[in-house]
Amino acid sequence: MREALKRKATEKMEGQLEHLRHEFTGLRTGRASVSLLDQIKVDYYGTPTPLKQVATLATPESRLITVQPFEPRLLKDIEKAIMASDLGLTPASDGKVIRLPLPPLTEERRKDLAKIAKRLAEEVRVHIRNIRRDVLDEVKKLQKDSKVTEDEAKKSHDEIQKLTDGYIQKVDDVLKKKEAEITEI
Repeated sequence: MREALKRKATEKMEGQLEHLRHEFTGLRTGRASVSLLDQIKVDYYGTPTPLKQVATLATPESRLITVQPFEPRLLKDIEKAIMASDLGLTPASDGKVIRLPLPPLTEERRKDLAKIAKRLAEEVRVHIRNIRRDVLDEVKKLQKDSKVTEDEAKKSHDEIQKLTDGYIQKVDDVLKKKEAEITEI
């Protein structure tokens, strides 16, 4: 019983950590990355479709992203979708390829991005703590129903707390790495 609860908590906490890593890929650092465009959807025959499914994305230089649509008629729609996004990028098109030059980040923008990263990390920490609370509530319920002994409940509590502390530390490590990327010039 204890192992099942621990496994369930581990899976949920790992999911939250992966969510944070995914969110961080969308945060712009000083380098070009095609993952910046992951959130952009293009109107493809009336269906909002992720950009990477209708175009080839590449980073030929450290401050440039190129977008080459599979169908040339999508060029204008892709440009509109990029302009409508909150990335602050201005597309430059030559009729076949869209170039997205990434301007260097200002110090103020770097600070804003670091604040966003901290906020995202704190949200994940809260979710991890909520997972801990839910699992501990299940343990208390099992103890109340006499399905686990008081000693087993105490061991479960200690294991779940240790697991939670480990995942909070992992979140902090991921945050430190992202902050270093953001503030790196």
